[in-house]
Amino acid sequence: MFRSIEDVIERLAERQYICSRRIATVVYLATELEKPILIEGPAGVGKTELAKVISAALDLDLIRLQCYEGLDEAKALYEWEYAKQLLYTQILKDKIGEILQESATLDDAVDRIARQDNVFFSDRFILPRPLLQSITAERRPVLLIDEIDKSDSEFEAFLLEVLSDFTVSVPELGTLRARQVPIVVLTSNNAREMSDALKRRCLHLYIDFPSPEQELEIVRLKVPGIRDELASQVVTAVQKIREIDLKKIPSISETLDWARTLTVLNADDLDPQVVEDTLNVILKYEGDIRKAQDELKDFLQAGKPAAEQAEQGDEPAAADDPKKDMLH
Repeated sequence: MFRSIEDVIERLAERQYICSRRIATVVYLATELEKPILIEGPAGVGKTELAKVISAALDLDLIRLQCYEGLDEAKALYEWEYAKQLLYTQILKDKIGEILQESATLDDAVDRIARQDNVFFSDRFILPRPLLQSITAERRPVLLIDEIDKSDSEFEAFLLEVLSDFTVSVPELGTLRARQVPIVVLTSNNAREMSDALKRRCLHLYIDFPSPEQELEIVRLKVPGIRDELASQVVTAVQKIREIDLKKIPSISETLDWARTLTVLNADDLDPQVVEDTLNVILKYEGDIRKAQDELKDFLQAGKPAAEQAEQGDEPAAADDPKKDMLH
């Protein structure tokens, strides 16, 4: 496990995950106190990635449960393989006949069959799903319950029982207790409010969009070879776009996609034509693209040398003249 908060920061950095001391503190306490972490925040800020790098840093298996509307206990816990059980019964029917051959009464026959329950009701007929996998694992795993806010409140109530003492009841086998308490990470994009009961059982962590300095550091780390000037322009532009009232605000992952795109295109800087051609990489709705184009006009204009502006006749351009719109 992690030795200290500083150890968390260092070992996650080795996995190319830049985290603040606040994030590192929560991760360290979760491993020491054996409490789940509930991570909330906008989509694409690194919530799921945090669980992945924790498992990689500690060399632990990652077990992921992707939540969705309609997810129930059977799909998350285990599935009983009735077809396999029936196949075993058919194959062993001759042997069953031998066992019943010496039965004097019906009660005696039933008793003889009952003594064979462990043959037909055992874990060989169970197909474990993520929750059962994490509880029966030999080594302590990292259990990622991703986008818990997409599940129903009924599933959340069931999950509370599992997280309370890490035991599950399987009717065919009885109660199973975790051999090793897993490191549990729950993520939420705030599609709905989590219950107080769930929050009470977890350490809470909110991850927001990073500061410009931190996002620039992430871009330089994740997109090796990008020019410093271009990286700065990308981060500044994305930070500016996030201030607009958009249907979907670009996340860190989309900032990285844009930076990689510009690198592939061998772009030297964010000139208007490059922006027009690639803005759809970070914005997914046409209305958002148009808003961003209008917002970035002054930003791109300010980045041009004065001589170039004069040569292109940008200064006398009318605001309502589409021919002079830098991005059209």
